[in-house]
Amino acid sequence: MVDVGTGTPLVLIPGIQGRWEWMAPAVDALAREYRVITASLPGEPGETMAFGADADFDLFIQQLDNVLDRSGVSDVILCGISFGGLIALRYAARRSDRVRGLILVSTPGPHWRLSSRQRLYATWPLLMSPLFALGALRRGWREVRALYPAPRTCLEACVKAGWRVATAPAMPRRISRRAHLAERQNFEADCARVTAPTLVVTGERDLDQIVPSEETMSYLDLIPGSSFQLFERTGHLGTVLAPDRFAAIVSRFSRTL
Repeated sequence: MVDVGTGTPLVLIPGIQGRWEWMAPAVDALAREYRVITASLPGEPGETMAFGADADFDLFIQQLDNVLDRSGVSDVILCGISFGGLIALRYAARRSDRVRGLILVSTPGPHWRLSSRQRLYATWPLLMSPLFALGALRRGWREVRALYPAPRTCLEACVKAGWRVATAPAMPRRISRRAHLAERQNFEADCARVTAPTLVVTGERDLDQIVPSEETMSYLDLIPGSSFQLFERTGHLGTVLAPDRFAAIVSRFSRTL
């Protein structure tokens, strides 16, 4: 578990790859104003909670309970990135007394299902991992170029991102199991139970090549009183490629709570 900074407690939940290290730029930027608490998902290195073969989606809720208990905080701003937004949504629905504000960033829609290509990756995670990696590089490159048109800054951003991924590698089998768990959930029912003020954040429609912005924006119709913020000039990776601007979005929202 990571616990840095001072101020209002803010819990960050990582994406489907499971490693908090991938969010390190966002953690550092947010820690200038908040007490940032985060942890890798169950089963990842450094996390004491196992991700056994019989685990269900409620394991993520149990982990968040443990994180908040160990931190000694009673309520937090809860921010989920991509797949982490599904965990944050479920937690806000079931632990309303512990969530003062909810932020969903580029989160798959409440009726998300694996596409045919994703299902192929999830069925054969080790065999298909090279193709998955190549696809991720192609999608990420377009977004990096949009944010950093100058060759030097673009190269620097790629090297930094690549280093984080290399030093905290994602495990294809765990990604596959998380995807299958999410696919079996009814997140629309959770939306109706959310009482915390909610901010929905997406990148530009043509830059997010992972989660269509329309999917994320569907939460605006399902979560009462939720609001929307466009993360300009980014797609799915804005939280790590433009962390200062992401922190500014969070700051504006938190001042309304």
